[in-house]
Amino acid sequence: MRTIEYVTRGAGIALAVVVALLLLGQLLGQPILLGYVASGSMEPEMDTGDGFVAIPDALSGDISEGDVIVFEAREVNEGELTTHRVVAVTDDGYVTKGDANPFTDQDAGEPPVTDGQVVATALDVRGSVVTISHLGTFVMGIGATVESIVDGLASVAGVPGELDGEGAGAMLVAIGVALFGFGILFDRAGPARRETTRSYSRENVIAIWVVIGLVLLVLVTLATAAMVIPSGTTAYDVVSTDSPTDDPQVLAPGETGTLTRTVDNAGYVPVVVRTEAASGGVTVEPSSQTVGWRSQGETLVALSAPESEGQYLRTVSEYRYLAVLPPSLLGSLHDVHPYLAVAAVNGVIVGASVGFVLALFGWADLRVRRPGSHVPSVVRIKRKARNWLR
Repeated sequence: MRTIEYVTRGAGIALAVVVALLLLGQLLGQPILLGYVASGSMEPEMDTGDGFVAIPDALSGDISEGDVIVFEAREVNEGELTTHRVVAVTDDGYVTKGDANPFTDQDAGEPPVTDGQVVATALDVRGSVVTISHLGTFVMGIGATVESIVDGLASVAGVPGELDGEGAGAMLVAIGVALFGFGILFDRAGPARRETTRSYSRENVIAIWVVIGLVLLVLVTLATAAMVIPSGTTAYDVVSTDSPTDDPQVLAPGETGTLTRTVDNAGYVPVVVRTEAASGGVTVEPSSQTVGWRSQGETLVALSAPESEGQYLRTVSEYRYLAVLPPSLLGSLHDVHPYLAVAAVNGVIVGASVGFVLALFGWADLRVRRPGSHVPSVVRIKRKARNWLR
């Protein structure tokens, strides 16, 4: 293969990865390494449809004045993800503003943005955001085409109304699975093809590392989902007023209200739960606890009302880790970085899974024998039982 062919294929793969990341980020409602602006509120720094490199909040470090952040809005932009610049840092949160807007988001009714709302920071070099011209325009065009196709398929399938991002993603996955099934069917039942290459694979033999890989794929995916999906940030509205009520979130200026947060573990493995304040004016107790399988725990959240009357936002972040390591060790790893604690848990699962599979089957490849139809099922079961009891 010539160099130009390698370059062409590499460029095609890179473009496909970029588009996939942007579309997946749009589907999940959170930028994944790449994001884009859909309006002109950040001109002239970022034009409508420009793409940018999005650094996840967990990796971006402290946010300071002048940073361009992506946050989950409460009031502006219809509550969607918003990419604006931080123009001030206050005790209540960040004051944000689009470069082209004449007023801040907070002047438009958006509460100060807390750390719990921030999902990413735009990469900048020497004070200027690194942009990719027209990348977002291209992706928005693809997204609109996919959405129209999915809506058309939904109407044909009798699905009422328009599909949201989750429904569209589920339908696309279902279509992909169906096409995969049809491909296998046509490959097996279609016209016979003449084999032009020689196969060196052994029939009815499964490599032991294939078995290990499949086991790890399933277990690590399930373990990561069990830790990541229940985690997240919860927002609490606090009203500071001269007419407080019994509601712990409607308080007199300067007072503190306490509410109970339930920590539910619906799984069959104990979890270590870390609960942390993601904004000012809030404290939690306990910050760390172990919740047994199919059990519940409680966390007390204390919300403080500022001296000035008004409505304020308080946020609390929760992290979960399967209790396969001592809670103190998981806590230390979490303090370094939450991703490090997740990686450590997955490392334990990988080691235990590999050891279990090798202890069960050994290092040799697995040979799948198919006994003839003349062998009764009872005899087959007895044979397998003898093999297991040896």
